[in-house]
Amino acid sequence: MPTLRIDLGPRSYDIVIVPREPEFRAAHPGLAEFVRHTLPHSTAALVVGDTNTRPYAQEVEAALAAAGWRTAMAVVPAGEASKCLAQLARLYDALYELAADRQTAVIAVGGGMVGDLAGFAAATYNRGLPLIMVPTSLLAMVDSSVGGKTAINHPQGKNLIGAFHQPRGVWIDLAHLGTLPEREYLSGLAEVVKYGVILDAEFFEFLEAQAAQVRDRKSAVIPEVVARCCRLKADVVERDEYETTGLRAILNYGHTFAHAYETLAGYGTLLHGEAVAIGMMDAARLAQQLGLVDATFVARQQRLLEAFWLPTSPLFELATEELLAVMRRDKKAAAGQLRFILPTRLGEVKLVDAVPETLVRTVLERR
Repeated sequence: MPTLRIDLGPRSYDIVIVPREPEFRAAHPGLAEFVRHTLPHSTAALVVGDTNTRPYAQEVEAALAAAGWRTAMAVVPAGEASKCLAQLARLYDALYELAADRQTAVIAVGGGMVGDLAGFAAATYNRGLPLIMVPTSLLAMVDSSVGGKTAINHPQGKNLIGAFHQPRGVWIDLAHLGTLPEREYLSGLAEVVKYGVILDAEFFEFLEAQAAQVRDRKSAVIPEVVARCCRLKADVVERDEYETTGLRAILNYGHTFAHAYETLAGYGTLLHGEAVAIGMMDAARLAQQLGLVDATFVARQQRLLEAFWLPTSPLFELATEELLAVMRRDKKAAAGQLRFILPTRLGEVKLVDAVPETLVRTVLERR
């Protein structure tokens, strides 16, 4: 099975990509061995899933139990609203009941919400537990399961409470893509497009040429797409693990706008990828206002997003001043000044400081 290595010294780990097989099976027989090999000193695990991934989480727990592990399972309600303090406390309670020690593993089985929530629990319980990511959505496979960012939401802002905590391993089984609702699958394609815009013009061109095949989750190009996104993110994380040089911030292209939309619309109203697609268009238009890119760039990005049936403008009206208030508290803001990741050409972006709010208002109001 294809394996990618993230080289972070003592925190290095493998990403295994399991090719899709003709018939879906709940748990690949290699998963338990992967966990055992990755965590040779662990003998207990809390398996975390949500109400959508519960059957698979149960299979994972059963496989580990059959291998002699002491196990427990925690299931949270599906949806972004579960990335909250109340559900985090439930995971802490489950770890306490399991008598978790510093070697007890947390196995996150689900999409981005499960990975963020379970990852943050692993980062903070007993000052850190080993974490295995088992992403089941496209968005989690290509983005959130890799790189060690974990978080929960605050009512006033998305991902405001979080920590860096690298997993010990990531197990990506492409069979799960066949179980996703179409809207969830398409949402993940926004992050795929993002990698082409920020890092890899050749990959962007590939997506343009293969748009229909990429939109078809059964296509033979999907393993290549997932592996390429993971490699691109790994290259960035290896060079700026803790976002100290500014390089890793480029992965947040479109996210300053997107997080504001998600916060004000109510967590879960917009899927994360949908908000990112809209946010990338806002960022591209802002870059055009600043003279960084031309109208051709903006139109090309929009065409590709629309080819993946993603929204490119807000689906409902939100107050400009409220959006700006949320954006001023974005993690990239400095001293209340707005900063954005903006494109300069296809495959290249940069962090732009002190962007005038008048220009941001123009973009938000679609003038």
